[in-house]
This record gives sequence, C-alpha cells and structure tokens, in this order.
Amino acid sequence: MNQLLRNIGLSLLLSAFVFSAQPATAQSIDEPTVDMEMVAKFIEEGIERSEIMAKASYLTDVIGPRLTNSPQMYRANEWAAEVMEGFGLQNVYQHEWGPFGRGWELTRFAMHAQSEQTYFPIIAYPKAWSPGYDGPVSGEVVFLEITEEKNFDYWRGKLSGKFVMIAEPAQPQLHWDAIARRHTDESLLRLANATQRIASGQQGGQTPNAAIFARQQAAYERAQFLMEERPLAILDESYRGWSGQVAISGATLPAAPDTPWGQRPRPHQIDAPTPVPQVSLAREHYGRIYRMLQHGKTVELEMDLRVRFQDENLMGWNTIGEIPGTDPDLKDEFVVIGAHLDSWHTGTGATDNAAGSVVMLEAMRILQAAGVQPRRTIKIALWSGEEQGLIGSREFVETYLARPEGNPGAPSSITRLDGYDKFSAYYNVDNGGGQIRGIYLQQNDAVRNLFRTWLLPFAEWGTETVSWANTGSTDHVVFDRVGLPGFQFIQDPLEYFTLSHHSNMDTYERLMPQDLMRNAVIVATFAYHTAMLDERLPRKPGPELTAN
Repeated sequence: MNQLLRNIGLSLLLSAFVFSAQPATAQSIDEPTVDMEMVAKFIEEGIERSEIMAKASYLTDVIGPRLTNSPQMYRANEWAAEVMEGFGLQNVYQHEWGPFGRGWELTRFAMHAQSEQTYFPIIAYPKAWSPGYDGPVSGEVVFLEITEEKNFDYWRGKLSGKFVMIAEPAQPQLHWDAIARRHTDESLLRLANATQRIASGQQGGQTPNAAIFARQQAAYERAQFLMEERPLAILDESYRGWSGQVAISGATLPAAPDTPWGQRPRPHQIDAPTPVPQVSLAREHYGRIYRMLQHGKTVELEMDLRVRFQDENLMGWNTIGEIPGTDPDLKDEFVVIGAHLDSWHTGTGATDNAAGSVVMLEAMRILQAAGVQPRRTIKIALWSGEEQGLIGSREFVETYLARPEGNPGAPSSITRLDGYDKFSAYYNVDNGGGQIRGIYLQQNDAVRNLFRTWLLPFAEWGTETVSWANTGSTDHVVFDRVGLPGFQFIQDPLEYFTLSHHSNMDTYERLMPQDLMRNAVIVATFAYHTAMLDERLPRKPGPELTAN
C-alpha cells in the first residue's frame, strides 16, 4: 500500500469504524456511510495501475480533434466502444440521435503574409464548417469599416478576391497574472458559502438594451453584405489569449438580432447556405497586419484552405456501456457517469473534453477491476454534440427519460418516459483537466450530507467542498432541466479558461496525470455509492410531470 493509502488510513481510522457499521450492500441517504474497503481498492487500482494517460494520448494524439459528425468523431465513438468492451462492460452500443447535419474536417491549411518589404507566416485557423478551395488562393487584405449606409455603396463590388478584416485589434496585454492556478482555501470557502447560482456566461432570454441591439443589427447587416460580396475569406482575431493562442469555434451565418437562438441558421445544417470562409488569426499577427494597413502598406495573403464535408451520415452518436445491477429489486434502476467526447478542431480536444472522457472510462475500469457488484446498474455515456448546444445528452434524456414541453431551457412541464422513475443520478466532468475539489449541489440541498460523507476519504487531496451553486453550460444541465439529479464536480481551473479552452493549445501536454487519476477514483466512488443506496437520490422540485 503506497503512502497515500497509508495517510488516508491514518486520518480516517476512527471514521472508518463508523462507516463500516452498515453492510456495504445497504446504504441510507439519511444515515450515509462510506465503504472504506472498496474505496481503498479504488485508490490502489486507480493510482498504482492507472491506464488513464495511455487512453488520453490515443484519443488526443492518434484520433485527434473530434468535431461532431466528423470522421474523427466517429472513430472516437468506435474506439470508446472497443475500450468499454475491453473492460468487460455490457450492453455497449452507439445511441444514434439526430439528424445533426454534415460533418467537416480540415485536410490542409496554411497562411502567409507578404508586403513590399517583408514576409511572415501566419498563425491562424479556419472556423469549423468554413468551405475551402481546390488549391492556394491569394489576395490583398482590406479593412472593412462600415459606419453608415454609404459605406456599403463604396465597398460594393470591390471585395471579390480580397481578404476582409472586420474589426480593430484588441489592445495588447502582458501576462501579469498567472495563467494557471489551483483553488485556494479562500476560493473553496466562497463556493462552500454560495447561496445563488454561479453565472454560466449565457444570458439567454434577456432583452438587450438599445445600444446592444444597434450593434447586433449593424453586425447582421455587415454579415449579409459579406455573404453577397463573397470575399476570399473573412478575417478576425482569436477571441481570447496572446502568445500565439488561437481560440475559435464554428463559422457563422447572418441572423437578425431578434431571431431566437435555437432558430438561427447553422452551417452544419444540410439545407443551410454556404458561408464565406472564416479564419481567426493569432492576435499578434492580426494586429500586425492591421497596423501595416494603417501605415498605408499593401499586404497580400496566400491561403491554402482545403476541407472535406461528410454528408453520408447526418446522425450523431453517443457511446453507452454499463455494469449491470445485481439487486433483483433495484437492477433496473441506474446511475450515469458521463462527459462529452466531441471537441473543436484547433487543438486535439485534450482538456475539452478528452480529460472528462478518459476519467469516465478509467472510473468504469476501476469499478470492474475492483469487482463491484452494484445494486443498481452503472452506465457510462460519452456524448457528442455538446459543443453545439448539449445536443447528444439532451437527445439521450428525451429518448429515455423525459421530454420537455415549451422552452427546452426552462420547460413548463415534462412528459415522463419509462426511464424517469428508474434514474438515480448523473455525474459529469467537463471543466478541464484539473483535480476535483468538491461538487456542486445544483441547488439540491437534500444531498449535501450524503456528498460530504462520500468526499471524506479524499480530504488528504483537498477534495471536500460541497457548494449549493452550479456552473451550468455542460451536460448535467439537461438532466436538471427535467427535474432529475445531475451534478458537475468542482475542479481546479489550471489553464483551462485562460489558455486551452477551445484553442490550438488544447493538447495532451496540458493534462496532469495525478489530477486525472484522482478524478477517476472520486467518480468511481460516487457512482458506486449511489448505486448501493437503498433509495434513489432525492429530487428537488422541478417542472410539472405528465405521464407518457
């Protein structure tokens, strides 16, 4: 037994006697316990014989980026199913959902800048679902400044064969603050004391003020104009970061500001118009080109942008497997652990979200290696379509658990399906590769004492925070919306939101082995103990229920 196990054994010796008072096959929500013997097996297997980094390398380095419905995404689905079957999981299958639309993959890209006095290569990436060309194209760069109607008349007919910059560059910033950080005692205390929802950054449903609406309307009119003029490409800069970081997502199509978010056209849709190619540059290179233009210099770009669209299969896949339950009265009930397998295309999708995916796979391997005999079935679900709006997990919920009525984001009522009363809990990892430091309650205070108890074995790792709040914006949300217990773990931020998230820096090197190994052990512990409870996890008040 390694030093970690010895430390846990010493620090929790007295508690272990209390925890073992109840048999491992029966646990109560009102009197929660920890099966320390089983947790010790999880720790030994997950720390001493971990396979997590080998899986992370194959998924990121070999398969690479996994845009929804791309060939790489389907390869990742197939690989995940093979891994699950290799662990001995049962009922492994691809849950087909959709249709989503066409897939897209980048097959070649390079960009070079040339002026009368200098040449330099450009750090840049095309946005997903941008169309490509049969070979390299060249053209002059222009800065499109539209401040009034007559500007459209000036530029009309002049943008064909040009590269168009559409915004002034961001003001340069130095890295005064650390890019990577862990939670401190103070930040964890704030989470523990939280009494309201932590903002997710999405302000859906709010009515913009007049100034914001005017800016949105101007952007819409400019986008419509560019669709008509068809320049070689629209250029902007990375929406975040410096030092060569390029953070982007997908190409966009014009949409009036008052168009509901769910009704806006998306370039992956099979009947959507073809967008103008859209390319994001590293801020340093975008700024340099802009300043050269301000000096009156001509800058020409050569771009080799080649892509392949996949139209053969318009359906998305979620990869599902399970460890069947053994209790005759509870085996049809189930616990789900999950993460999204899809990613964007600039890096290799390591922290977003190969990290969560391999944690879930490793958690299932640990459970199998420990020989668990769960009372309820434990399922693993690796989603696709998360980056386009939690689509894969939402389709799973609406196929097996519940269909929301009205606004999907805040349904007024739901139609209960067969799985609704068999579902116990969903646990999600999707905030990068940082170590789990606790869990968000999703405002479900009825599980506070239960989760505190299950975190006790990991106090030595600094993992003991239970927060009433939640982070939102990832796959646990679709369960919560229909009144089912869905939870996201609190993680150390590391470099996630400052460097790797949706960027070309999201690679294997950003993963920390110790953090991922510990996360898999913690997830295995929560899945196992949830499956062993006498009752399903309590549910907070939710939408009105109707029978199927």
